[in-house]
Amino acid sequence: MDFDQLLLFEHARKTAEDNYAGNPQDVDNLTRWGSALLELSQFQSNSDAMKMVEDSISKLEEALTIDPKKHDALWCLGNAHTSRAFLTSDLEMAKVYFDRASEYFQQAFDEDPGNELYRKSLEVTAKACEMHKEIHEPGFAQQAAETGPSISSGTKTQKKRQSSDLKYDIFGWIILAVGIVAWVGLGKPHPPPTSPPPLQ
Repeated sequence: MDFDQLLLFEHARKTAEDNYAGNPQDVDNLTRWGSALLELSQFQSNSDAMKMVEDSISKLEEALTIDPKKHDALWCLGNAHTSRAFLTSDLEMAKVYFDRASEYFQQAFDEDPGNELYRKSLEVTAKACEMHKEIHEPGFAQQAAETGPSISSGTKTQKKRQSSDLKYDIFGWIILAVGIVAWVGLGKPHPPPTSPPPLQ
């Protein structure tokens, strides 16, 4: 499944890159490219993931210079800054990225107020700093790697591990949704506008 997704997103990245050569002003293509890079970042080591996230941000910002109100690009950019925040262990720097993410999620929601995913992204980002602290606190990785906790600390460690898994799942689904939105919403061919039926 992961390998299939990797191939799918790599194909999307390559296609977007090729399309860009023919039309660098295509906002939908830039958004798909940024989205594919963000998805691909999940399959990379930390430093490679950060580079891909930064490339994603660059493509999405380029899309927004052409169409500043493109809500799906704004939302993808919010996700990219969220990913960037979680990839850094420096909480102060992460806060800057979370704040940027929140601004982009708010702008996306302002452009498309009925979009439940945008609203949910805003809510989750409000709690992101706490999640970041838990994920990056010293000893957290050791606790997550424990296979046989003692009876006295077992329940606490298990709850913390489950909490962490849930947090990763939430952000994993948010990032996955970027690809789904890009694929479904942007991948559809847009038929030419039809004229209204004559009045009778």
